[in-house]
Amino acid sequence: MKTFWKSLCAAAMVGMAILPVQAQEKSVTMGTLSWEDLTPITGITKKVLEDKGYSVKVVEFAEWGIAYAALSKGDIQILASQTDYVAQDYWNKNKNRLEKISPVSHGLFQGVAVPKYVTIDSMDQLNDNADKLGGKIVGIEPGSGLMRDTTNAVKDYDLKLQLVEGSTAAMTAALKSAIDRQEWIAVTIWEPSWMMQKFDVKFLNDPKGVFPPPQSYYWIGQKGFSAENPGAREAIASVYVPLADITAINGEVSDGKTMDQAVASWIEAHADLIKRWENIKSE
Repeated sequence: MKTFWKSLCAAAMVGMAILPVQAQEKSVTMGTLSWEDLTPITGITKKVLEDKGYSVKVVEFAEWGIAYAALSKGDIQILASQTDYVAQDYWNKNKNRLEKISPVSHGLFQGVAVPKYVTIDSMDQLNDNADKLGGKIVGIEPGSGLMRDTTNAVKDYDLKLQLVEGSTAAMTAALKSAIDRQEWIAVTIWEPSWMMQKFDVKFLNDPKGVFPPPQSYYWIGQKGFSAENPGAREAIASVYVPLADITAINGEVSDGKTMDQAVASWIEAHADLIKRWENIKSE
């Protein structure tokens, strides 16, 4: 009888020792930036992980440098990011301590756009039509990557138009006002954005290649994450969110939904797809 109780106690102690390890393996801390392209990716991936039994904590950051520092130090485990251009400097600085887990979307693009009724198609046609465009390109917040690229474009194309600094809200208002009046306007804009869905605009061709080509989004993690968390890695790698869907989610936000509500609506409408994503071999 003593032998039985000793064995039972030993088994219980082993079980208690294993439980914290299992709990740790079934938790993921992900980082995100509260931007309209990254938030849907984060929300959808979080849902898939939770459906696979993971406890998921999301930590928001204000800018790439802080997010990459947190990932490198281990304060978070994974982060959705572009690595080819938008966050290239941060990726290059930290990549020896990081790994790419899987691609999750593709097509991020930014440049100068005009309404489709405007009869020019290329950056090198701007000067000949500067008067029609009010002698300016309506920009967004100073210091953004898009404004930096557009500043370079003004120099490289020797444009006579002034790049006007402002805010995304002010640019959007100016674009809407011009389209309502069928006036000519040139703005800095990006895809994915609800504005590309809401307004009938076109990017101007960039024959000098000042603006970067379309970029991919990846889930990245601390080096060793995939090996240490194979089940989480498989769940994450199953997720792919087309750019058009990200744009549609943000269109719902611009129409009054919260981001959480818009992501939840997308998840509900794509329940069968998410089930297929989740139909993978568990750990």
